[in-house]
Amino acid sequence: MEISRINRGWVMRSHDHVSQAEFNSAITSIKSGGGGSVRWFVCEPSADEQRFATSHGLTLDAPLLHMRCDLPLAPEHEVPKGFATRSFRPGIDDEEWLAVNARAFSGHPEQGNWTRDVLTARLAEPWFDASGFLIHEIEGRIAGYCWTKTHRTIPPSGEIYVIGVDPAHHGKGLGRALTIAGFARLASLGLRNGMLYVAGDNSAAIALYESLGMRVVHRDEVFVGDVRAK
Repeated sequence: MEISRINRGWVMRSHDHVSQAEFNSAITSIKSGGGGSVRWFVCEPSADEQRFATSHGLTLDAPLLHMRCDLPLAPEHEVPKGFATRSFRPGIDDEEWLAVNARAFSGHPEQGNWTRDVLTARLAEPWFDASGFLIHEIEGRIAGYCWTKTHRTIPPSGEIYVIGVDPAHHGKGLGRALTIAGFARLASLGLRNGMLYVAGDNSAAIALYESLGMRVVHRDEVFVGDVRAK
């Protein structure tokens, strides 16, 4: 069981089935750490694991889908003519990006609550590459972004880590254009495997990704709730 602090809450991840003792130990750690909102990601939870979650007030939420595709995308999926992006500028774009991100994910318990400290920590990660953090502007302001990430797995793969569009610019096809631009950038690095994660209730995003040739390869159930401090 992995436990990590995410913004103002906690995330627990299980790669294998857990026992009652392991689950209780994780909850105790969260209580000792001040408590807060909790999201538990678990693949094919057993009846016992569902009972563990319920006993601590966690309820089933939308699943998390892991989607993959081959790179480069099919020839018909090209970046629209005239669509331009630039690299994110650390220390310059931070506040504007945080504001756009908050609006784009206003209903998301994790992504929508990013703070400057969270962003600073992500920018300091060894995998961060500003040239892979694509920004699209309209009239000199950030309208959308596609943040990509490279995984040194075997074989290596490229991930769309976070993608968002300011609600003021919804309906303009920016999400599709940014997704294609992100995967095009990853393909230009020689990567042949693309991936991303999406909430299972985000039907519009799933439909977009499927139209680009992506497929669901893995599904995690997600239990959510609040744990009081000890």
